[in-house]
Amino acid sequence: MSSTTNTPTHHASTTGSVDTTDRRNTELALLVFAVAIPLFAYVNAGLAINGSVPSGLLGYGLGLGLLAGVGHIVVRKFAPHADTLLLPLATLLNGLGLVVIWRLDQSPKLQQRAETLFGGFSPDAPKQLLYSGLGLVFFAVIIVFLKDHRILQRYTYISMVVALMLLIAPVFFPAVNGAKIWISLGAFTIQPGEFAKIIIAVFFSGYLMVKRDALALASRHFMGLYLPRGRDLGPIITVWVMSLLVLIFETDLGTSLLFFGMFVVVLYVATERTSWIVFGLLMSAAGAVGVASFEPHVQQRVDAWLHPFSDKVMAQSDQIAQSLMAFGSGGVLGTGLGQGHSDLIGFAADSDFVFATFGEELGLAGVMAILLLYGLIVERGIRTALAVRDPFGKLLAVGLSSAFAIQVFVVAGGVMGLIPLSGMTLPFLAYGGSSVIANWALVGILLRISDAARRPAPASHPDAEMVQVVQPQTPALDEWGL
Repeated sequence: MSSTTNTPTHHASTTGSVDTTDRRNTELALLVFAVAIPLFAYVNAGLAINGSVPSGLLGYGLGLGLLAGVGHIVVRKFAPHADTLLLPLATLLNGLGLVVIWRLDQSPKLQQRAETLFGGFSPDAPKQLLYSGLGLVFFAVIIVFLKDHRILQRYTYISMVVALMLLIAPVFFPAVNGAKIWISLGAFTIQPGEFAKIIIAVFFSGYLMVKRDALALASRHFMGLYLPRGRDLGPIITVWVMSLLVLIFETDLGTSLLFFGMFVVVLYVATERTSWIVFGLLMSAAGAVGVASFEPHVQQRVDAWLHPFSDKVMAQSDQIAQSLMAFGSGGVLGTGLGQGHSDLIGFAADSDFVFATFGEELGLAGVMAILLLYGLIVERGIRTALAVRDPFGKLLAVGLSSAFAIQVFVVAGGVMGLIPLSGMTLPFLAYGGSSVIANWALVGILLRISDAARRPAPASHPDAEMVQVVQPQTPALDEWGL
């Protein structure tokens, strides 16, 4: 006796198409808000400063709308299953950054300062819009040509070499404001550390995917922690030494913290050993204290952090003090866009210290909203890591998300006085071509990974519907009606 069962028919392709369309339509609706909110802020700032609607409203609106539209079309066509929030969040932050940069361009103090020091004033907002366009080009190239993120795994050790070259190159160029983080070729400058964070994330992910089993082994148990074997401490010690060399020879505290922190996070995710986090925190603290004891530029940053209002620090630079006063004067709701005095910070008001302008003019509420937007980007990256099926993609998504989160913490924490100032720029908000281009590329890679994570499994062969499953039953069970 036998029973015959036909495999039910599934309309996977139709359902997947509907889900994809809904996802992209949701993204489009969010992009409309992501463009409308900065435009409203732009008008608000213009009315506060000049009492009239800014004359560049149309051009700015068309530029930001074009960026959002092109990004959406590229994602809809080449990554239809990608996350719906990443592109709108990046667009919103980029747009708000352009507004505040334009607002600081209108400051008579900053204009006079530029004319005194450089013989003329050149507004930064148009240049930042151009850099944003270049960033979107990088974003589109990644989405279109990187069909599968796992291809990057082939270049694990090549990426290590390229990242080291990018990190070492600034040593051979003159220091800018005490730190060697720039490559200057005439009027052209680039901050290679912004691109190195993406490339080195590829190396960390590929390397730890192969070595994670060995690094997860424990030699002994101590105070609730599984201690790693001595011979397995090599990778973390190597990266720690590299970060210290960056700190010593380039006096770049932010990049040093970023790379070592990213490695520790990815190492913890790969091995699931809390002991690596403890070792990482102890090593980073020891390294920072050791270097600060003999490196004058790092020591100066630490003194400015500990005693921002002392006569000695104020004589060198009053930027930290002005930044803290900007946050304090903003209160809960802020003074309003265009009505603050963060231009008193002077140098780097629209780059390193742009967060102080948000703190003063939007208040605590605005600061929390900005941090929430950053937190959502990190959350979507971690969610992508949980959803993607291959281990390399998981580690890469975690690495990029943690690098983004650490950079936000280092910059925002430095400006608000939580940690020493790093000299890095806030992603998407601060003025800087290298930063905005690299972060658009980072979002592009996360979107490519999220597309792979949410892409439905291939549909079964049509002939599968004709397959009959024959289930033989024994006579004993047949007699009992089973």
